This record gives sequence, C-alpha cells and structure tokens, in this order.
Amino acid sequence: MNLELTETQTLIRDTARKFARERVAPLARTLDREERFPTDLFRQLGEMGLLGVNLPARYGGSEAGVVAYALAMMEMAAADASTSVAMAVTNMCGELINAFGTDAQREKYVTRLASGEAIAGSFALSEPHAGSDPGALRTTAVRRGDVWVLNGSKQWITSGAYAGVMVVWARTSPAGNKGLSCFIVEGGTKGLIIGKHEDKMGLRSSNTVSLTFEDCEVPAENLLGAEGQGFKLAMVALDGGRIGIAAQACGVGRAALEATVAYVKDRQAFGQPIGEFQGPRFMLADMQTQLEAAELLTLRAASMKEKGQPFSREASMAKLFASEMSNKVADKAVQLHGGYGYIDEFPVERFFRDARVQTIYEGTSEVQRMVIARESFKLLG
Repeated sequence: MNLELTETQTLIRDTARKFARERVAPLARTLDREERFPTDLFRQLGEMGLLGVNLPARYGGSEAGVVAYALAMMEMAAADASTSVAMAVTNMCGELINAFGTDAQREKYVTRLASGEAIAGSFALSEPHAGSDPGALRTTAVRRGDVWVLNGSKQWITSGAYAGVMVVWARTSPAGNKGLSCFIVEGGTKGLIIGKHEDKMGLRSSNTVSLTFEDCEVPAENLLGAEGQGFKLAMVALDGGRIGIAAQACGVGRAALEATVAYVKDRQAFGQPIGEFQGPRFMLADMQTQLEAAELLTLRAASMKEKGQPFSREASMAKLFASEMSNKVADKAVQLHGGYGYIDEFPVERFFRDARVQTIYEGTSEVQRMVIARESFKLLG
C-alpha cells in the first residue's frame, strides 16, 4: 500500500475536514441533546460530493475511491459520529445500486443519493429476530404482475425516517440464504410504515427506527440484482460497510485523544499539569499507538478494495480492531478527565457513548472474528 496520499485523496480529506470542523462540530452537542437529524447538513454533504465519494462522476459522485472515502469518514466522525454513520450508510447504498443496478436504477437512484436529493439512504437488512443471521429473515416479497408486494418488519434502520432511497431485503422463496432478494424502495411508498425513533445510548442524532411493510407495492423494475441474489448483495455491502465503520471508529478515537491531550495539558494537580505525570503519559502513549494501528488497518482494507483485490478478511480486521480501539480510547479519555469526563459539558462523555455501538453494528466483534478465522483458514490451510 502506498502511504502517500494522492492529490484527489488529499482534496477529499481536506474538504471533509474543513466542513466537519466548521459546520458539523459546533452543532454536535446540540444535535445529540435534541436527538435531531441534521437534514440541512446532508444537503450540503451532497453538494460537496461526500455522499458519493466512490461513485462515478456521471451519477454525481466524486469518483475519488475507497481510500478517500475512508479519510472523509474519519474527519466527519471526529466531528460527530452521528452524522458520519448516516453519511456511511448513504455511501454504502449508492455503491450497492451502482454495482448491481441497471442503468435506469443508477440514473434514478444513485444520482439522488449522491446529490443529497434523497437526503439519506437506508440499509434495511436486520429484523427483530434476525441480526447477525440473515438466513432467518422473514420479510417476504411476492410477485404480482408488475409489482412486488412486501410484508414484514425491519429493525435498527439508520436514517429510516428521512431516507428517500432504501435498499430492502426480503424473502422471495423459502430456500434459506438462496431465497433472499434485494429491492429498492422509495421513502414515502404506500404501505411503508415508519416506527418510532429509538432512544439510544449514543449516536443520538442519527435517526434509528423500525420499518413495517404492509402490502407495500414496489415496481418490478426495482428488484436490485437477480432474484435470489440478495444474500450475495448483503455480504458485498457489509464488507465495504465495515471499512466505513472502522473509519468512523478511528475518527471518534482521534477526537477523544485530542480532547484528552488538551485537557491534561491544562488540568493542574499536585502543582503541575497532570500530563506531566508518568501514569497519564503512558495511557496517552497506548491510546496514540492503538489509534494509528487502527488507521493503518483501515486504510489497508480501503486500498485493497479500491484495487479490486479480495478484502473481506482485511475489512473485518480493521472493523474489529478499530471498534475495540475506539471503545478503549474513549474509556481512557473519560478516566483521564476524572469527574469532568462524566458530564456532558466535556465532549469525551459523548465520544464514550458513541463508540459503544461500533462493536455491534455492521457485524459484531464476534462475527468479525468468525470471518477472520474462516478467511485465515483458507489462506493458511
């Protein structure tokens, strides 16, 4: 992997950094408190090309590649993890439709996602009883003439109340994983019922809802990929999505570290800044080392995807290590802030809450270990 950034990668990173620091970070605490989805920010993200970083320019994307996307995600997450996760899912939906969709689907939906016209995209795979096991999925889709009729429910759907474009998985036959298919559903479609916003520990301004489909009719041409290909599409999307969540974890870890360094330089105890004591310095050294290792793992996986190389194992390694790192770094950040780390006047309290879910969504740490072990047996066996 070339560790030198290209001109395009540097431009995307710097664009995301400037917007994140000037427009997103000042709002993060208020958005978190009010659990408010930043609709206006997403329109602006679309205008800057950050909702389609790895999408073709002909559909409104930046065509900047996966490494540039990971860098942009790190910058956005350092400012506000809630904004970054909605940005990640929107990019993921756009990439999936671009990879498997028809020309008409790309023209209609990828363009809307990349431009911000759709506000956001939603990835509707999980169900109340089927999280890590897509084969247990119960939502059904039945072909009736020129429409597919969807019935069932989804859980933990990011941006579900705001998304103009949703990628939804449903069962089209009882044949286990081979019976799953994927559909593009527009927000506001009749029969699509949006549930209440979940009152979450962290990522509180990222909208998370349940979805219910009651005889929801979707045009036949909105089948994404071939019938029965849904499981493959889900795995492809999740592999790439794990790079996004790893990048998000790196951003939160960096924000927690930077806030802590500033604090220990200023906070006095026993006649000197607490950053002068060996204990805090050793903790900060471990935090910095773990963060940079996570960043390198994430950029390696992004680089491999960008080059068209197999990257499932590397994406899982990055997601596993970065998400665990983010939790550890945020925990140490709270500890080094002492009592101030436990109140929302200081941002490390929010970083701690936001980091927690990163070991759960887009595949739990346990699932990542299963993927890594499976792929390692193939490689080393």
